[in-house]
Amino acid sequence: MTQPSEQKNVVYARVGDRPLHMDIYAPTGPSNGAAVLLVHGGAWRQGSKDILVEHARHLARDGFVALACEYRLTPEAHWPAQIHDVRAAIRWARTKAADLGFDADRLCLQGHSAGAHLVLLAAGAAGDARLDGPDADTSIPTACAAVAAVYPPVLMYRGERQSGGVPASALPGSDLTDETAELASPITYVSADFPPVMLLHGDADKVVPVSASRRFEEALRRAGGQVDLHVFNGLPHGFGNHPEIRPMMMTMISGFFRRRVGAPEAFVFAPPPG
Repeated sequence: MTQPSEQKNVVYARVGDRPLHMDIYAPTGPSNGAAVLLVHGGAWRQGSKDILVEHARHLARDGFVALACEYRLTPEAHWPAQIHDVRAAIRWARTKAADLGFDADRLCLQGHSAGAHLVLLAAGAAGDARLDGPDADTSIPTACAAVAAVYPPVLMYRGERQSGGVPASALPGSDLTDETAELASPITYVSADFPPVMLLHGDADKVVPVSASRRFEEALRRAGGQVDLHVFNGLPHGFGNHPEIRPMMMTMISGFFRRRVGAPEAFVFAPPPG
């Protein structure tokens, strides 16, 4: 049931005659002035923003403006339509920040599986115009303050299998050339300037191997970036939707966003004397 603090199916962009929709969850707890854009999974070919209702409500209870966006799936539009749409959602959120009650520079991203791939890519390639749609308003930045990625694909490959990689053919359009596969790989954009990242992965994942998150963490640490990695023993792909695991996971993600963006002053650690 939709709550009074929720707005459903707000149009955030149009591609020709095709509207793209977003659900908005206003804080139901004291606002911390930050927002989280959530992007669903589904192997880029299925799924919807409705998967993320309870995730968004958890963030809203913790004082965030939560925004769950749809994007065009691969049966409708091949890559790079998916990242075009997510970047359009980020730009829309930033332009509406004052109306929605958050600071545009305190916009965080959260994604699951294919959505985790998209938010990591959006975070790392914020200034790369090669991932913009033809009608993108490039005067509006796509930068974010922090990103949480749950079992993320980080490396798309063609040909011989690579450790931690996902075949580029899983994302039609990214498999056209080695260059398109590289452009679609979040690990390509790792640098010291990458926003703070939280990675969450199960070591029983048979869809996206846990080595993907381990590889991304190692690359980001080498580059001087800020990253937390949480590996859950025995959990498979999709654990973030389990009704018993989801609240625990969302408490962790919310705490990460509060520590990095929402209320960093509350997390200052002062060692005891002596």
